[in-house]
Amino acid sequence: MKNPYEYFDVTADIGFIAYGETLNESFENAGLAMFNVISDTNNIKAINKLTFSIESEDEVSLLYDFLEELLFLHEVKFMLFSKFNVEIYKKENGFKLNATIEGEEINWEIHERGSEIKAITFHMMEVSKNNGFYQTKAILDL
Repeated sequence: MKNPYEYFDVTADIGFIAYGETLNESFENAGLAMFNVISDTNNIKAINKLTFSIESEDEVSLLYDFLEELLFLHEVKFMLFSKFNVEIYKKENGFKLNATIEGEEINWEIHERGSEIKAITFHMMEVSKNNGFYQTKAILDL
C-alpha cells in the first residue's frame, strides 16, 4: 500500500485523501491526517484513551461526523490524538461507527504547533473504493 494519506492544496484550507485496505483503516488514516495538520503525531504519546460512537445515514456523513467529533474532543479536552481505532457497521438505516482514540493533553512546549483547524467542510468530501483500496477525502478550514 502507498502512503496512508496525502495532502492537496485548497485556497486558505488544506485537503487530504486518506487511504486504507478497509473502510475502517481509511477513517483511521483520516484522523491521523487531520491531527498531523495540528501537530506532528509522531510526538504525541498514546497516554489517554477516549471512546465514542456515532451514527449517520451514509458514509460521507459518517466521515464528516467522525472528523467533527475528533475536532470537538480536541478543543473540549485540550488533547492531541495519534492513534485511532475505528469499527464501522452497516445498519438498516445507515452506518454506525465506534471509535477508540488515544493521545495526550496538549503541551505546546513539547508538541510542535501546526495549523489550527476551524472547521470540517462538506465541500468535495468523498468516501470511495478504487483499485481495492478505500479513500476518504476531506477539506479542513484553517
